[in-house]
Amino acid sequence: MNKTLLGLAMCAATPFASAAEVAGGGSEPLSAQQIRRAGSQASFVGPEDYFSGRVRVDPLFNETGEINASGAYVTFESGARSAWHTHPAGQRLVVISGVGQTQEWGKPVQDIHPGDVIVCPPGVKHWHGAAPNSTMTHLAVTGSVNGKNVEWLEKVAEDRPAPPAAPTEVAVSEVLSARQQAIVPIGAAMASSNMPRLNAALNEGLDAGLTVSEAREILVQLYAYAGFPRSLNALGELMKVVEARKHRGLHDEPGREPGHAVATGDALLAVGKANQTRIAGAPVQGPLFDFAPVINQFLQTHLFGDIFERDNLDWQSRELATVSALAATPGAESQLRSHIAASLRVGLSSAQLRQLTQVLTQHGEVEAAARASEALEKHLAQP
Repeated sequence: MNKTLLGLAMCAATPFASAAEVAGGGSEPLSAQQIRRAGSQASFVGPEDYFSGRVRVDPLFNETGEINASGAYVTFESGARSAWHTHPAGQRLVVISGVGQTQEWGKPVQDIHPGDVIVCPPGVKHWHGAAPNSTMTHLAVTGSVNGKNVEWLEKVAEDRPAPPAAPTEVAVSEVLSARQQAIVPIGAAMASSNMPRLNAALNEGLDAGLTVSEAREILVQLYAYAGFPRSLNALGELMKVVEARKHRGLHDEPGREPGHAVATGDALLAVGKANQTRIAGAPVQGPLFDFAPVINQFLQTHLFGDIFERDNLDWQSRELATVSALAATPGAESQLRSHIAASLRVGLSSAQLRQLTQVLTQHGEVEAAARASEALEKHLAQP
């Protein structure tokens, strides 16, 4: 793959000419409306020549005779970022999830958050990527001049300031946002199958800014920890809540579905194993998995593959939901301690996890709060 094509792909582009031709892309004008279904175009990994860290590109549309721009979702894992580059026709970025960073040459690093729109004029040298403690997905729409939409430059220095301004470190937050706090009682009530509490928690969550998609994704994911019956019952309760709120004239944002198709077969196992290793801090192994190796295969392919690869809910939110659910589950203390550690690895702070225990107490989950607090303090006391 040549440099031009890689440039188009990363900065929001056109690595899929054959798909575009089938759907009416290229220079020929469309004669009718076309729909490309979500997940119908293969995602790919951002090349090392133009990225630091792990990056995934999910193509959306390419330049055509009608629209001189191309688009893609680009997902950066924690700390990943692009090299310095410019765009001859400029670019627009819309942050979809997570916390990111961007920097214009000669200016300070700036944090970017969901809903932020970054307008990059033609010829402006810059980079963008994820904050050190968060994944980040943005929608990129990039214009073209004579078929070219990016000029790649040097990588961002890791060991020295980028002249003349140095990137600033993003501190791990010491407090949970209102949206993050709202996840906690949802996870606990779902795990205990307490429908009145779940109903109240779901209403609070939607009021706090959770989209319907995010609330649904929390309840879907937790089947892996609390079981299908509780998950199905909880999803039924969410349906009731959403319908009741509509009747009261409340408008809840539907949110979005995952922005890319999840891999299958050996590729799914590979990405699931990589996700599991990152979240666990090391390859997962031991006597239990020697005794029943298939359970680890299921964990890798399904939980950390199928579920954790769905990018409509960030990993911090997933861990908040999991810790809350496990805290509300007597007998799951070992798994709770593991996910306390995982929460810290994906960027949550010890102060945020202490706040999680406070939120549990405030919502009447006193025993769950005690379990979570004990697990956290034991983990922090380790050398």
